[in-house]
Amino acid sequence: MQPRNMSMSGVVDLAALKAAGEAKQKAEQARAEAARTGQAPASGARLVFDVDEAGFQQDVLQRSTEVPVVIDFWAEWCEPCKQLGPLLERLAGEYAGKFVLAKIDVDANQMLFQQFGVQGIPAVFAVVAGQPIPLFQGAAPEAQIRQVLDQLVQAAEQQFGIVGAPVEPSAADEQEQAEVPVPAGPYDAVLEAANQALDSGDLGGAIQAYKNVLSDDPANPEAKLGLAQAELLRRVQDLDPQAVRKEAAENPADVPAQIRAADLDLVGGHVEDAFGRLVDAVKRSAGDDREAARLRLLELFEVIGAEDPRVTAARTALARVLF
Repeated sequence: MQPRNMSMSGVVDLAALKAAGEAKQKAEQARAEAARTGQAPASGARLVFDVDEAGFQQDVLQRSTEVPVVIDFWAEWCEPCKQLGPLLERLAGEYAGKFVLAKIDVDANQMLFQQFGVQGIPAVFAVVAGQPIPLFQGAAPEAQIRQVLDQLVQAAEQQFGIVGAPVEPSAADEQEQAEVPVPAGPYDAVLEAANQALDSGDLGGAIQAYKNVLSDDPANPEAKLGLAQAELLRRVQDLDPQAVRKEAAENPADVPAQIRAADLDLVGGHVEDAFGRLVDAVKRSAGDDREAARLRLLELFEVIGAEDPRVTAARTALARVLF
């Protein structure tokens, strides 16, 4: 049987949860402020940027694993482009990091123009987790564009757990933050106790402590990540690893068996194996089984953390089997 004093040591750095949570909260606050004022966050966030063929891999494909990238194909001679472009730029500011806008001049980037199969401009595509998605062509009405963007943002979050771009503070902001002490948050003591309980194997105590925080602050990122880890450990604590792996090996189409094996893979530190197993389960299955495998994969993303490159790679693999 799996020992009851299991730890996530070696899989994810619990000490980094607090810093990651604070960074995410600052990004969410910046988005809220941008939405309130109707302006984009600080220029460091690069909500709107030009892209050429040389920078496409990094600026679009890689970035699409963290935030939906909307692509505006345009040209200087295109009159409808001059109407659509400023509208998309304004909406990028209003959505405040839920998507970013990449502008591609088709005259200067014919290869990209051809690779996307663009028939005419303006043409708008999106890239999510490395996968291109056609959105619309022509200068569509603003209401229609908003509806398309809302669907894009929702799909990115629900299908891949991609919730938007972090907002990078300016150098002046960082200096100010360094000079002004940050007061301890109201949940610091509870979260510290929960983390200690998790490390010591008191899963019930850790889960309850994280839930107590989330009952008051449902978006608290540290509590959400900690709860995901604690619930994973509780799921596997009474499993027989040898029996689970034997069942999964003998029944590759049995999605519940693959899900149990993926949980064990992750706890054992085999992160890529866990992710790959569930991506394969999504690819081979349909209906409720497919949805169960996809949701468990998103839960395991939460355990590891969105910034981990293994999560980035798995999101891209998931996109390939879903589209």
